[in-house]
Amino acid sequence: MNFLSTPLRRVLSALLVLLSALVVLPAQALTTEQALAMASGGAADRADALSQALTAPDADARTAAFIQAMSDDAVKFTETQVFMLQGDAYVDPVTGAAAEPPEEAEDVLNNNYMRSELDAALAAIQLLSADKAARAQAARDLAGQTDAAKLPLIDKALAAEQDADIRAQLEQVRASMLLGSDDPAQRLAAVAALQETRTPATLALLNERLREENESGVKAAIEQAVKAINETLAWGERLGVLFTGVSLGSILLLAALGLAITYGLMGVINMAHGELIMIGAYATYVVQGVFQRYLPDAFGWYLAVAVPVSFLVSALVGAALERSVIRFLYGRPLETLLATWGISLVLMQAVRSLFGAQNVGVENPSWMSGGLAVLPNLMLPWNRLLIIVFAFAVLMGVFWLIARTRLGLFVRGVTQNRPIASCMGVNTARIDTYAFALGSGIAGLAGCALSQVGNVGPDLGRGYIVDSFLVVVLGGVGQLAGTVYAALGLGLAGKLLEGWSGAVLAKIAVLVLVIVFIQKRPQGIFAVKGRAA
Repeated sequence: MNFLSTPLRRVLSALLVLLSALVVLPAQALTTEQALAMASGGAADRADALSQALTAPDADARTAAFIQAMSDDAVKFTETQVFMLQGDAYVDPVTGAAAEPPEEAEDVLNNNYMRSELDAALAAIQLLSADKAARAQAARDLAGQTDAAKLPLIDKALAAEQDADIRAQLEQVRASMLLGSDDPAQRLAAVAALQETRTPATLALLNERLREENESGVKAAIEQAVKAINETLAWGERLGVLFTGVSLGSILLLAALGLAITYGLMGVINMAHGELIMIGAYATYVVQGVFQRYLPDAFGWYLAVAVPVSFLVSALVGAALERSVIRFLYGRPLETLLATWGISLVLMQAVRSLFGAQNVGVENPSWMSGGLAVLPNLMLPWNRLLIIVFAFAVLMGVFWLIARTRLGLFVRGVTQNRPIASCMGVNTARIDTYAFALGSGIAGLAGCALSQVGNVGPDLGRGYIVDSFLVVVLGGVGQLAGTVYAALGLGLAGKLLEGWSGAVLAKIAVLVLVIVFIQKRPQGIFAVKGRAA
């Protein structure tokens, strides 16, 4: 460097010295002693060493990498050194240099307690991540932690966190950790903060602390918080039962609406109604498969196509049944029952031959995933909410069609007085086909909706045929309003009784109640009045 000027040579020399110092003395936040303490010894001592290394002011990425390796069972140790598997080779976790473990090196063994500590440590490390989703998930993973040794890390994350929701979650985590503090004032503050969440996890945490608490003031505060949380959770359970009952009622309403037309208006005991529901569900499955194969980018909209397709397919099958079999059996209910029962067996076997005997899965679109959080222990799923809305939309459509359109006028005229309608020029045979196809198409819509809340299989319709007949008979034959009241009533009654007696006894109790009601009021909730009676 003789060609350089003296000042420039001095600057370059200083830079070389600085670089040499950085190479010779790298920053090593993780020490060999810390690594050995975390890898060897008893579980409690290792957990303490883990907390100390995690909350050290100079904790760095190497500490996090070593904790991850321990969680992955990728660490060996001797009495003086620790070896971490990185890729296909072992390295020294402190320096990062290659280091081959000797034969006497032992594997690090993690019991369930140590694994939970490692998981909590990894979640705590993610609190400092630049990814908001990772920080939110880490805060959720740390919920319920009572290890006060991690408080410095929580405080550090709180000081850096800008998102209000994540800060609120971290405050709850901090309160959980302070619940085990030696200071009664801190425990009181923790109880007050935890009471605001009112979740089952918080209730369990407070009950556990209540058994260990000796301070009378803190104990009274915990008891009051437990009482308040229990009241909130009780309301969540009650509202959850009501929502489940309404959800079941909406499904029964969809399943029974078509039967209210084919049986209530036409007097046909259609035992194949459940299989028409099944056909609608399989039509939805086929549309889903078409979208998955040919239109994957538009998969979220497949239901917009599946709804009309399921209606049309079931309506066409229903029209074919009416034209080929049922039209010859009007006025002969026993023969209709036997014929449609045989048709139901044929349809089930046809589906088994086409799609197999196993259930098939129908996926919910992304916009139907998740739910609406009303209370800490009450989540209303979007698919159930949308089915309730869909059921009442179908009900309004059927009411408008029957009461406000020319087809509805003809259907009502034919069902009330077939000879006079025929004398007025109405093609009664065609109206019968239209009405039966309409009832069958509505059954297909029910199958489309049911595919979003359960599996689709050849036996899908069998679970709803009896309930559908109960709804129609209880509501009053031919009465759409009665069908609505009966469906919601049976749904709510079934779910309320399930909480007391179980599912099987609840079914039996509902059936007994329906039989008693029909004995007292044979024409159902809404009896036909006037000359039509």
